[in-house]
Amino acid sequence: MTDKFLLWIALVVPWFSLFFLKKNVIKRYMPVAVFTVLIVTVVFEIAHALKWWKMLEWIVPWGYITNVSFVYGTFAVGTIWIFFFTYRNFWMYLATNAAVDALQAFVFDNLFEGRVYRLVRLNDVHVFLLMMGISLIIYVYQKWQEGIFAKDAFPSRSMEVGFRNPFRGKQGAK
Repeated sequence: MTDKFLLWIALVVPWFSLFFLKKNVIKRYMPVAVFTVLIVTVVFEIAHALKWWKMLEWIVPWGYITNVSFVYGTFAVGTIWIFFFTYRNFWMYLATNAAVDALQAFVFDNLFEGRVYRLVRLNDVHVFLLMMGISLIIYVYQKWQEGIFAKDAFPSRSMEVGFRNPFRGKQGAK
C-alpha cells in the first residue's frame, strides 16, 4: 500500500512545482516534455517486450508495462525544470543530466528495485546510459524547436505584396 501511495505522489506532486514557473517558460519547454514522455513510453514498451525489467507495482491497469508515475510525473516535469535551468549551456545541461540520471540509476534504483520494479536483463549502468542517450536526443529536439520558434517570431509578409486589404482601416493615413 505504501508503494502505491508513493507512486501516486510521484505522479501528482511534481506538476504542482510548475506553478513556480512563468507561463511562457512552460509553453517553451512543454513540447520537449511531451516528446520525452513519448520516447520514454516507447522505451518502456521495448523494455517490456525484451524483458529488460519487470514492473512489480503499478497504479493504472496498463502500469505493468509503463511506470506511469515516473514517465508522466517525475520525468516529464523534471525535463521542464532541467531545460529551464540549463538549456542555454550544453555542458551544464549534460552535467546536470548526468548527475540526475546517476542519482536515478544508482541511488533511487536501490530504493525502488524489488518494490516497484526489478531489473532483469539490464543493470544500473545500462539504465544510466539509456537515460543519458534520451537526454541527448531531447536536447537536439529542443534545438530544433527553438529554430521553429525563431522563424515564427518573424512571420512571412509574402501575402501582403501589392494587395490592400479592404477590410482594414486606412493604413498609415495621416
